[in-house]
Amino acid sequence: MASAQTSPGAHPEPRLGLRERKKIQTRQAIRRAAYRLFEKQGYDATPVDQIAEAADVSPSTVFRYFPTKEDIVLTDEYDPVLEAAIRARPANESPIESIRQGVLGTMRHIIEHDMTELRQRTRLVHEVPALRGRSAEGMARSARMLCDVLARRTGRAADDLELRVVVAATLAAMQETTMHWVEQGQTDDLLALFDRTLQVLDRGLTL
Repeated sequence: MASAQTSPGAHPEPRLGLRERKKIQTRQAIRRAAYRLFEKQGYDATPVDQIAEAADVSPSTVFRYFPTKEDIVLTDEYDPVLEAAIRARPANESPIESIRQGVLGTMRHIIEHDMTELRQRTRLVHEVPALRGRSAEGMARSARMLCDVLARRTGRAADDLELRVVVAATLAAMQETTMHWVEQGQTDDLLALFDRTLQVLDRGLTL
């Protein structure tokens, strides 16, 4: 999950100011306009100036919120939600279980509120090589966030090798699960798939 600077109202938090709410609304308007056009005419055939026109903003405004066209698809607001969910887990809980509960809670919110965009985003990442390549950058940012959170919970350094292996394995497993879901036609229960995936990690990668 490549993170923007704000999170949706999945958890109690101070009310955002008018300026920040307008930023979120503009970002969402650009993203939704882009997805409508991508669905209609394809990702590669949709230029940024057309997205700007559909969102009723200038091209410079699009680039202010999303430096590249790829970022429109790959940037979301869910890393802060996941981080908060993991930080709220019991201190004596295993790292994998904390990640599992945090991921499932975050995915439940996405499925309930943003399922249409989730389907479009994952399908585009699967189909567009440029997006697949750039998605690794978002995973790297998520990995740094998870390492930092788990380092605080375990007392390890954020660059501890075992910690990095756990985080890398978890994110790779989540990515593989998402791609499996797309390849199977996005008809399976995605939340159940993530739960099954994280159980595999929790039991120690045995078959």
